[in-house]
Amino acid sequence: MAQAEGKNPTRLLAGAIMLFEAGALLLIAVKPVLLAAEASIQRQGEASLLEILEALLRSFNSLHYEALALAFLLPFLCWLSTRLLPKLFPIDQLLMALTNFLCGAGIVSLYSMVPEIGMRQALFFALGVPMMVVSILAVLWIQDWKRMCWLMMPASIALLALPVVAGQWSDGARNGLALRWFGNFQPSEVVKLMLILALAHFFSTRRGRPKMLPALLFVAPCLGMLMLQRDLGTALLYYMTALAMYFVSSSNALMAVLGMGGGAVAAVAGYFMFGHVRVRVAIWRNPWADALDKGYQIIQALMAIGSGGLFGLGLGLGLPRTIPAYHTDFIFAVICEQFGIVFGLCVILVYIVLLLRGFSIALRARQSFYAMLAFGCTVLLGIQTFVIIAGVIKMIPLTGITMPLLSYGGTSLLSCMVLLGLLQGVNARINAETEQDFAIAEASEWDAEEGEPA
Repeated sequence: MAQAEGKNPTRLLAGAIMLFEAGALLLIAVKPVLLAAEASIQRQGEASLLEILEALLRSFNSLHYEALALAFLLPFLCWLSTRLLPKLFPIDQLLMALTNFLCGAGIVSLYSMVPEIGMRQALFFALGVPMMVVSILAVLWIQDWKRMCWLMMPASIALLALPVVAGQWSDGARNGLALRWFGNFQPSEVVKLMLILALAHFFSTRRGRPKMLPALLFVAPCLGMLMLQRDLGTALLYYMTALAMYFVSSSNALMAVLGMGGGAVAAVAGYFMFGHVRVRVAIWRNPWADALDKGYQIIQALMAIGSGGLFGLGLGLGLPRTIPAYHTDFIFAVICEQFGIVFGLCVILVYIVLLLRGFSIALRARQSFYAMLAFGCTVLLGIQTFVIIAGVIKMIPLTGITMPLLSYGGTSLLSCMVLLGLLQGVNARINAETEQDFAIAEASEWDAEEGEPA
């Protein structure tokens, strides 16, 4: 048994992820030392081995101690979530390992560009792990979600109204609140969790269009608030997630097609209503028409991906900060520049496997609420990932949403961790029910054997 566990592919994958995180951050930590020692040796001319060692010792003042600390913290969090948590809850270890890889890759890339941003992202990730545990416990312990879902509806609308009243403008949208210690807080990231929970409840307990009316009436004011914020990317995410959940719960293809048509009409209306949407469409069609202003960002992103080639320029190399939103919307372009297009394709593959695991959990769920909850979490992550990557590579116009788990942003990262925690909670519940069934079956067989005549 111990030998089988030792050859567990998921454990080997987790070990490789820990090695990647530790190695990359150690390289970042010692890079200034090596550069300072090299400069010292060049000033001295030809140097003996002793002089080289002395130069290295003198250069240790430039060591990045924060990166050194992260080189131990990130692998520890990976070990904690992939080794310790599965002993407490029957969670999906592969899903947890993939989550750690994406978060770790994002933190490494961010720290290599701006150490302060990388440190903040690492702290948010450390906070996200216990929040994921709380989400797992919530799915395991809460039996009746009806009352909570009804309370989430007015709370969601109230949260989305806050940026409309007191939000700050950014890239044509007014979707964030400036908090002193937290930074830019986006209520829409919290509301999307409530949206999935509420829709999962209503779509699993109410069949037919009239009975699903409360869910649809909940989505409509949320979309209206997002339109007032001019946050059309998040509105698209909400709308497509709700439409996908409606189709899966009702199997009504006609209404789904009509819903997609309605979404297309709303997109055209948004194009004529909002100037920043017209700008994004224009630079998507031809960014070179305004290469030094409006199209500058997407051009720099495409050049970064191209300059990275297949295997990248190297960690911390290249010019990723020439992209204005290098740490948020365009983190995928930065990763491709530093690690290469091959690594970028591997990141996309990781997302695909993560989504397949999520859909597998939804299919295995026995109760419709948990099936809809797992499906909603998975499809939201899938839509968000596709929209941002497609925008970065100029497949579709940019939308301004973040890349799940990779992009910088405390609200975004924490909401994704809670989202995956809900998914893990459904998986833990399925595994617990399966183990209970096996125990009942074994007890029944034992009782049958005891009852046989001698």
